Amino acid sequence: MKLARCEIENKVFWAKVDDQSDTLHVIVGAFSEWGPALTRSMSAGPCDDSLLPLSGETVPLSAARLLPPVEPVNRVVVAGANYAKHLAADFGLSSPPQPVAFLKAYGALIGANDELRYPPLTSKLDHEVELVVVIGDTDIDIEKPLDSVLGYTVGNDVSARDLQHSGPKGIGMDLFAAKSQDKTTGVGPWIVTRDEFPAGSPVVQLKLSVDGDLRQDGTTGDMTWDVGELIKFVQARSSFTAGDILFTGSPDGVGQGTGKFLNPGELVEATIEGIGTLANRVSEKKA
Repeated sequence: MKLARCEIENKVFWAKVDDQSDTLHVIVGAFSEWGPALTRSMSAGPCDDSLLPLSGETVPLSAARLLPPVEPVNRVVVAGANYAKHLAADFGLSSPPQPVAFLKAYGALIGANDELRYPPLTSKLDHEVELVVVIGDTDIDIEKPLDSVLGYTVGNDVSARDLQHSGPKGIGMDLFAAKSQDKTTGVGPWIVTRDEFPAGSPVVQLKLSVDGDLRQDGTTGDMTWDVGELIKFVQARSSFTAGDILFTGSPDGVGQGTGKFLNPGELVEATIEGIGTLANRVSEKKA
């Protein structure tokens, strides 16, 4: 099942998506009101869509703006350094002994077809296609972390590399400046519930192209820490709540390693097998 957060004529709502018939079935209420029950239903079998409080109203998918599938009250958690080849090829580093995680500002997020803002403070804007986990339940069982997952979506963790490495000597990277620039990080187009994937941490292909030039082509099977291990790591330090999202790292091929950074006017397309595509065009760089 696909679930999207949408906007039509300034009205924001969640919907069950039927992309084959260009139809959105409108859901009543916030994610926190129906997400946990829907998530728990998958512990016993396929996702039980009868638990969705549908209004009975349908609207065309093509008429809606697809928003990031996370509400402003929730957190955006990013786990990095999770692909060994990415670290070696793009940064000249080896994998750390444990996951690395940090928070991204909600204001950095954009939807599946929104313009990707080129921030004025950077000249090295970079791309990172990532599998994004949608946490569906506040009650996390550390022994069964995947039971707390509603589903998965696509992310492009756009980074300002020159700002990332601008931290004072001895202080370290400035991940806030690098990763939380306004309106830069694509998420979407929708959530695909976890029952649409084989049991366990998903093994899917990730691709990213810029104006048709394939820059990244990898698989989540190469992650150092799988989805369950990342959830356990973060949960032990700062508890998840229903609706939070978790970026899981990016494969090699980013501009930091290739020298091919993003430029104004370019179309960036991030695709994950079984989920969908983000297509965001880079804006002009404004002062």
